[in-house]
Amino acid sequence: MGNSMELQEHVKMLDENSLADSTQEFDRQKERRVRWKTDLIVLPLLVSIHLLAQMGRSDLPNAKLAGMWHDLKLTDSDYSMISSIFLVGYLICQLPAMLIMRKVGPPVEFACAMLAWGVVTICTMKATGKVQLMILRALVGVSEAFIQGAVLYLSFWYPYNELATRGAILYSTVALAGSFNGLLGYLIERTLGGVNGWTSWQWIFFIEGCIPLLWAFVIFFLLPSTPETVKWFFKQDEKEIIIRRSRAAHNTGESKIIPRLILKVVTQPQFWGVFLIDCGSHFCATSLSNFIPSIMQGLGFDRIQTQLMTVIVYGSAFVGIITAAVIADKIQKRGVLICICASFAATGYIVLLFAPNNTVRLAATCVVAAGVYPINVLSMVWMATNNVGYTFRASTAGLINIVSQLVAITSNFAFDEAPYRMGLTISLALICMSGVSAGGQWAYFKFMNKKKLQQQHSAHAARTRLMSIDEIGNAHPDFFYSY
Repeated sequence: MGNSMELQEHVKMLDENSLADSTQEFDRQKERRVRWKTDLIVLPLLVSIHLLAQMGRSDLPNAKLAGMWHDLKLTDSDYSMISSIFLVGYLICQLPAMLIMRKVGPPVEFACAMLAWGVVTICTMKATGKVQLMILRALVGVSEAFIQGAVLYLSFWYPYNELATRGAILYSTVALAGSFNGLLGYLIERTLGGVNGWTSWQWIFFIEGCIPLLWAFVIFFLLPSTPETVKWFFKQDEKEIIIRRSRAAHNTGESKIIPRLILKVVTQPQFWGVFLIDCGSHFCATSLSNFIPSIMQGLGFDRIQTQLMTVIVYGSAFVGIITAAVIADKIQKRGVLICICASFAATGYIVLLFAPNNTVRLAATCVVAAGVYPINVLSMVWMATNNVGYTFRASTAGLINIVSQLVAITSNFAFDEAPYRMGLTISLALICMSGVSAGGQWAYFKFMNKKKLQQQHSAHAARTRLMSIDEIGNAHPDFFYSY
């Protein structure tokens, strides 16, 4: 009898364990389905915005190559000035754009930005001189500032262990845009130059202005706003999973801005660590995007061949971005990967400075692109995961972009005259600074996590636990840095 009772209890326990396992497996399947739906709905729409923005940002060098500078009688110094003025407009609106995004809603903010830069880009085809071009490029910069909250928006939808890969897919549009612009410039020069009385560079601005102008309406109507307010595409139980995943990334759902915290971020050492990383990588990435066509032409390719050669360089950047991000999400060690990428880029710059063979220099340019561009996305994701609470995260993203882009402005003047030895030397020094800063940041985060562990049961930790993540950000005793 006793054996029979024990057997029944054992069978009951097995049934309960089997039911629990089945429930967990069902929950995992639902979460996978939600992740796939998010990947197929939110991510492609956001990627399309960023792709069009990057195309708008990098169309100037292709227009220059297509004869714009000759037609308007502009100099290389004019090019540096006009390229830089874009960043001035971009910087002015960066922080407010980040802070108001959740208040006005990402679909509204992004769609209005696309309408604005689409109209201004089309107007650029009628520019007749330096001053008009400077005004128009500044306005494009102002407009595009309002879509720079893309990684912040991604952090609403994905937990930390999925964010780097999605951020990389988003940021890889920098490489894709460069490739598309190169192909577009090549096709336009071959087929549309002189059609309708327009030059090739006028067709470039017209086509690249019409696309975002029309696509803005798709974004306005289809892009979900936030996990808490999403209405279409997801069922109720799926919305609950989305919100749970958002909470795992320390999103509280609050859109309230706490003004006293906006400047507090600059008092934190990790802000300046990311600042140094981003200064180096943005200087290098900005100079590459603006001068790759000129560098390729300096390697001996003719005008039309150069348009095609830029595709190879940007293709290398694309591979580097995706590879680094997939590894980052796998091992969750972003600081180490930034150091490795910086080492690759530094090697490429050294070869560019000293190798006389043009084939070797082309390969070195590809290595530089594959090393530099991943640092930007890894740094952005590292920043997002280590700054929690809406005000902290939005302020840090905005301020970091502002100060690093200020440094990036100088890249247009460093690469003033072929063979660009001064610009390449400065780039080498700054990318080394990015790598060293990433190593220092990695060590600092390890130290801070150890300190937090030691203070977990202190009176101070007990008091701060009464405050919310939105109020104290990464100072919360239960938040630990990723490194």
